[in-house]
Amino acid sequence: MNFARLLELDHRYSTRLQVAEKPGAARTLAGLLGHTGDSWFWLGAMVILYIIGPWEWKMRALVLFGGILVLAAVVMLLKFTIRRQRPEGEWGQIYRKTDPHSFPSGHAARGMLIGVIALGLGPVWFGILLIIWGPLVGLARVATGLHYLSDVAAGWILGLIFGILAVQTAGNFLPI
Repeated sequence: MNFARLLELDHRYSTRLQVAEKPGAARTLAGLLGHTGDSWFWLGAMVILYIIGPWEWKMRALVLFGGILVLAAVVMLLKFTIRRQRPEGEWGQIYRKTDPHSFPSGHAARGMLIGVIALGLGPVWFGILLIIWGPLVGLARVATGLHYLSDVAAGWILGLIFGILAVQTAGNFLPI
């Protein structure tokens, strides 16, 4: 199978999952779920957690904050190197205008990173909750027409790799 055929299949199956142009509950849910992976939300939450949280949560906030920043830099470097255009559509204009590139999905990468770090650093309930949430953010990005499935799959792989590295690094340097 050649690369052009893979891209065509990616486009076809991604389009089948889209609900962005169909008003209703599915679009609303996908939009909300996709926004929960926004970097500004997570970075702000980690700053607040660091300021008001107990010591153990301050350490988790540091690892998450650092992981999100490093991953964001890698994702942006890849996006501006590869320059794959987002799927056509009207939904999500803020993302389309501020970042016209889709590969890899930063939201999918961030969601997976956060889930892996949460699972690695605990508590267990927190890790389970976020390891379920993370992949759903990526699928929501396909449903809203902002990414192709391959963008999300690449994001998940990056998030998994950087999440594991963050947990290992935290284990070496922080008494968590």
